[in-house]
Amino acid sequence: MLRRLAGSVIADHSSYLVVRTPANPDFWWGNFVLVAPDALPDAPGLFHAEFPDASHVAIGVDGVNGEAGLLAEWERLGIDVAIDPVLTASSLEAPARPAQADLRALTGDDWEQAARLRRACDESEPSEENTAFVTAKLAEERRLCEAGDATWFGAFVDGEMRAGLGVVLDGHGLARYQHVETHPAFRRRGLASSLVHFAGMRAFAEGARTLVIVAEPESEAIRIYRSLGFAETERQVSLQRPPGLGAA
Repeated sequence: MLRRLAGSVIADHSSYLVVRTPANPDFWWGNFVLVAPDALPDAPGLFHAEFPDASHVAIGVDGVNGEAGLLAEWERLGIDVAIDPVLTASSLEAPARPAQADLRALTGDDWEQAARLRRACDESEPSEENTAFVTAKLAEERRLCEAGDATWFGAFVDGEMRAGLGVVLDGHGLARYQHVETHPAFRRRGLASSLVHFAGMRAFAEGARTLVIVAEPESEAIRIYRSLGFAETERQVSLQRPPGLGAA
């Protein structure tokens, strides 16, 4: 749904999906294949057949139980495996420590601040490809908001955006969070928990019945989400190999 709203081209084959995002070729998870768990052994071949010129590998698994195939084989191929909890909530607890910040939806004048925040949070090695990716991704997020398909929220401290996230509603009761981030110098101040709560309550008011968020299993973020009332309901598997890394 998210990739369709963003304008990606999605080809539905009998046993897998192919997602392409021509506007952002450096976005790995905008250019990937999605396979069922039983198709995992063939997934690298499918990816290379569909993206013969790609320098990366990105394979999503269309399952809910964390099925990742043979880990030793992925290690041999230099492919990293991520198994991330998918958390949901049908109600939210108030944050234990409300942030001292102005929480609101972004307006047109706020997007430059959103770009500064993204750059401050980006831990990737500087490169032309990464700069192009970040620029295109921010432009995509803004287009989604301007089209009414998403809302981006910010936590502003002394007039400067120090935390941000997006929420996309599917129109049938689901609301999916996107890209929760906090400026490195403003973490542990309750900004993220307050903003997740604020955006979630806004989504409920607009008709959402279930909030969905994904987190890395060992991250500080997952503790925050659980404190607000989120609980794990699925596990999401993704396989990826960055550009420049070949099989062992």
